[in-house]
Amino acid sequence: MPLRTPSALISCSTLLGLSCAALLSCGPRETERAPAKLEEPAKAARASARAPEVRPPVAAARPHEITSPHGVRVDEYYWLRDDEREDPKVLEYLKRENAYTDAVLAPLRGLEQRLFDEIVGRIKKDESTPPYRDRGYYYYTRFEPGKEYPIRARRAGSQDAPEQLVLDSNALAAGHEFFEVGDWAVSPDGRLVAWAEDTVGRRQYTVRFKDLETGEVLADAIPNCTASLAWYADNKTILYVEKDPVTLLGVRVKQHALGTPTSADRLVHEEPDHSFYLSVGETGDHEYVTLELSSTVSDELRFAPAADPAATFRVLSPRERDHEYEADHIDGRWIVRSNWQAQDFRLLAVADNDVPTAMRGGWRELVPHRPGTLLRGFDVFKGHLVLEERADALLRVRVAPWGKGGAPGEFFTIDSDEPAYAAELSINAEQDASWLRYSYTSLTTPETIYELHMDSRERRELKRQPVLGDFDPDNYVSERVWAPARDGARVPVSLVYRKGAKREGGAPLYQYAYGSYGSSVDPYFRAYSLSLLDRGVIYAIAHVRGGEELGRAWYEDGKLLRKRNTFNDFIDVTEHLVREGYAAPGKVAATGGSAGGLLMGAISNMRPELYRVIVADVPFV
Repeated sequence: MPLRTPSALISCSTLLGLSCAALLSCGPRETERAPAKLEEPAKAARASARAPEVRPPVAAARPHEITSPHGVRVDEYYWLRDDEREDPKVLEYLKRENAYTDAVLAPLRGLEQRLFDEIVGRIKKDESTPPYRDRGYYYYTRFEPGKEYPIRARRAGSQDAPEQLVLDSNALAAGHEFFEVGDWAVSPDGRLVAWAEDTVGRRQYTVRFKDLETGEVLADAIPNCTASLAWYADNKTILYVEKDPVTLLGVRVKQHALGTPTSADRLVHEEPDHSFYLSVGETGDHEYVTLELSSTVSDELRFAPAADPAATFRVLSPRERDHEYEADHIDGRWIVRSNWQAQDFRLLAVADNDVPTAMRGGWRELVPHRPGTLLRGFDVFKGHLVLEERADALLRVRVAPWGKGGAPGEFFTIDSDEPAYAAELSINAEQDASWLRYSYTSLTTPETIYELHMDSRERRELKRQPVLGDFDPDNYVSERVWAPARDGARVPVSLVYRKGAKREGGAPLYQYAYGSYGSSVDPYFRAYSLSLLDRGVIYAIAHVRGGEELGRAWYEDGKLLRKRNTFNDFIDVTEHLVREGYAAPGKVAATGGSAGGLLMGAISNMRPELYRVIVADVPFV
């Protein structure tokens, strides 16, 4: 989807401007034949060098003792903690920091604006998603020029039918400084829509309802919820998660019957362990409503018949430390993705009649564990089983035929001829479908939605992310290289650059990584990166340990006492790319955000001389 938040665009253009100016500043001999876009940031950098020196503010050191089970330590900057953002001394110091930043970046404002204009200029303002079919309707989302929020709509029976408005977030946002629809769900009969809206920005949602035939917004309103909704089959009862008003954690699952006061809502479950997150949903065959409880290392799924709001929820597999699982239902059995005795997950099946008594040892294996290949997700159809998995730092989709209650046949992989790509499952709302919908992208290919006929393997393109301007994917090259780490591991690296970019050790490099929580950084197309590539910069994603690009072991090898591997990998990748001629020494920019900002803090202390600029975006430090 296009990037639409102005503040996000400004931040992006500021960071790119800083990196461009630092990376591409060079002497006259290097730039006398450079194209205008390459000379532009160099001029900005020289202007910055000529600007009057601005001295940074210095925070006062005020010793403060902190007592913990490990003893007493002194924090000289504890006074800067201001959770309420009301301390005048802290606010004054932050004002001075902002003024210093503005002064330092002032020479780059022109470049920043040009980058901003380039990024915005690539965005198609009237974008829309390809319609998907669900219970007889074709649903899609579209944007209109000049409007900030999505419009959700549908057509009955055919994509040529008249449009019916489901939710116009622009109209709903009127009068609010902030607005977000966190979740929405249409009733089984298609008559009503429920949505969870936040008008404050604290993810504290209110659930509202609308009659899609009349357009009337119903009087029912459920405050203080999470963004998670599920309808029962009676079209009048909805399942939701209520938040604790103080901690804002989802702690209670309730049922609401339309036309009744929320004080009468039935309590389905109250979770005493606040390390578990609660969400609700339904199975793909609409047989059951579900309650999913998830923590970092444990899951529990509960289910009840969608046709009976009075039914008691049953547990599929009780929570157990280090057992993670998810499940869907089809043809009288549960299909379970589980890491039980399978670090990278496997797929199992259990019949409905066995759920109350079966131990996991009696579950039937459908897809075995394959170390190093992470089973990331799956979709079940009447005639096919589809897997989404990660292998060799590539996200791929595999398909196999199967029959009712049977085992899958031979799998085939939806292949690509690109060296670094990501193929993943899209919206597949109907289990009796013959066409599989999935998305594909790479560092040179904008996100594309395809449908694949699972028997004939015919493929059709539904939608490709539009990139306005003179973008031509044939002008760019992507590569996958493997950098040797100091302990013998091989770190995958995804690279992209413009054809003709200076190589043999002369190119500037923009290197990004995250490396935490098992979150993988896939080689998605990033339109904003074109502003770097067109200026001769090589863009690299270092798939360092701490993510799951090479399976769960890759994550485990980059956490806790082995967290240093994340930092070493990033540095080793930089040294490898410089050594192999992908980057010029002294012209490497490093960037990472959030937990990736922790990585930036580490490398800035471990090997600061390797990097011309280090950008720690909202860092966890």
